[in-house]
Amino acid sequence: MQRQRAKMPAGQLSWPLLLGAVLAFGVAASPAQASRNTHYDFVIKETNVTRLCHEKTILAVNGQFPGPTIYARKDDVVIVNVYNQGSKNITLHWHGVDQPRNPWSDGPEYITQCPIQPGANFTYKIIFTEEEGTLWWHAHSDFDRATVHGAIVIHPKRGTVYPYPKPHREVPIILGEWWNADVEQILLESQRTGGDVDVSDANTINGQPGDFAPCSKADTFKMSVEHGKTYLLRVINAGLTNEMFFAVAGHRLTVVGTDGRYLKPFTVDYIMISPGQTMNMLLEANRATNGSANSRYYMAARPFFTNAGLPFDDKNTTAILEYTDAPPAAGPPDFPELPAINDTAAATAYTAQLRSLVTEEHTIDVPMEVDEHMLVTISVNTLPCGANQTCAGPGGNRLAASLNNVSFVSPTTDILDAYYHSTSGVYDPDFPNKPPFLFNFTAPNPPQEFWLTKRGTKVKVLEYGTVVEVVFQDTAILGAESHPMHLHGFSFYVVGRGFGNFDKDKDPATYNLVDPPYQNTVSVPTGGWAAMRFRAANPGVWFMHCHFDRHTVWGMDTVFIVKNGKTPNAQMMPRPPNMPKC
Repeated sequence: MQRQRAKMPAGQLSWPLLLGAVLAFGVAASPAQASRNTHYDFVIKETNVTRLCHEKTILAVNGQFPGPTIYARKDDVVIVNVYNQGSKNITLHWHGVDQPRNPWSDGPEYITQCPIQPGANFTYKIIFTEEEGTLWWHAHSDFDRATVHGAIVIHPKRGTVYPYPKPHREVPIILGEWWNADVEQILLESQRTGGDVDVSDANTINGQPGDFAPCSKADTFKMSVEHGKTYLLRVINAGLTNEMFFAVAGHRLTVVGTDGRYLKPFTVDYIMISPGQTMNMLLEANRATNGSANSRYYMAARPFFTNAGLPFDDKNTTAILEYTDAPPAAGPPDFPELPAINDTAAATAYTAQLRSLVTEEHTIDVPMEVDEHMLVTISVNTLPCGANQTCAGPGGNRLAASLNNVSFVSPTTDILDAYYHSTSGVYDPDFPNKPPFLFNFTAPNPPQEFWLTKRGTKVKVLEYGTVVEVVFQDTAILGAESHPMHLHGFSFYVVGRGFGNFDKDKDPATYNLVDPPYQNTVSVPTGGWAAMRFRAANPGVWFMHCHFDRHTVWGMDTVFIVKNGKTPNAQMMPRPPNMPKC
């Protein structure tokens, strides 16, 4: 059994571990070799950092921002001991890990656990099964994940290899955001006034704003490469508010995976990645090394944002790719061509290329028949301002958000415990399969009567094994925009996407049921819809929410409760004795 303090900085890789992952040994791994336990200790506490000429105190794990990378192999079990030495409650979530039968370690606050209180500790058990590629972990309480997050790298089992040429090195690239102010105070102010959340002061790559931001050039993240070698970039969008375009000047990118699953390789000039998503891509260091003007290239990210009625952080963020075997460059690095901030066509063209890799070693199982159909509208709404209050939301009301016009309210005890112990009064098991009223969802400027929503803690209960199709439908209430919808406990097949209102009689004919991407977070297009299917074969309580964090706290969430099946392997694991108390 291996214990690690997890102090490896983001962007660096354990080279012996990589070699073990990508070299085939020609023999099948024994069960003991294929599955192992790895222990990590995560100490969460306040840490002083400086960005944009401004020093402030942030929450961080083991003093690192971004946090430490977790390394595992397919089928591993990883134990993470979390010690909360900060001043507030917190939880951690292992984004994209299915956690079969083990919702107890999934992590969302008041959904599957009560928070870890200051001075307390909790041990998470992360069970990897089918995942292989890049996932990530992050805080799942308030806005804590702004600084409490890190990569999860899942290598193939020993004795197996990647379905693409062995990379020379692997580099996590974490896209994030930075606020000069305390993010906790920003959230509290928004909740007090009912207004929007202040936009971030910078976008970041591996925690750094890059060359074009104040007081940032010296600390810009740099990636060294050698001509003729291939590198695997593991890109994670850990931002709270922005979808992002990402590119590397002078280099094309071959996309080979997303959300811990393999894709049919395709080569592009840029990617578009939503908050919560990961993308794996191969970069061939193939630029000429003779001359002095081509040894340094910017990798850059720019927001993709389509709701013109809202303020947002429009700043680019940069890192530098530099050739170590070329003469030093005399001028600045080349800058990549990125799509415009509101280029929906560019985002759509990229997303349309995502298709699952289907081979003898990497099979898929797309459900052909559906047991339960759900049409789920996605809206930013308002709630009435309280008596004797002045609110900063539209029309003097409070901003809210909803799924099927239900604005989710987190309970004060966790839903999983309430379900496990059959405690009444914590949630209502009647989340609707369709919106309460129909209208032209995507027509601009819908009537104000559609702005208001209702609050409730409504969940959807599923029998074990039910095949579910969810069609997420964006609405133009307070402006159409794309939404990254994330489901805990499952990956799902994204079988269709389109613009306008979903037509249940025509649009299913356009579905891809042959090789759809298998993801845990889908970007629902602006003024459009996305259809996904999953088989409810993981018993437990599983959160579903928008991965724009302000939408999550406003109520763009619900919960699936999947009942136990009939066999022991189809039933939840027993409740651990050390679960945090509310």
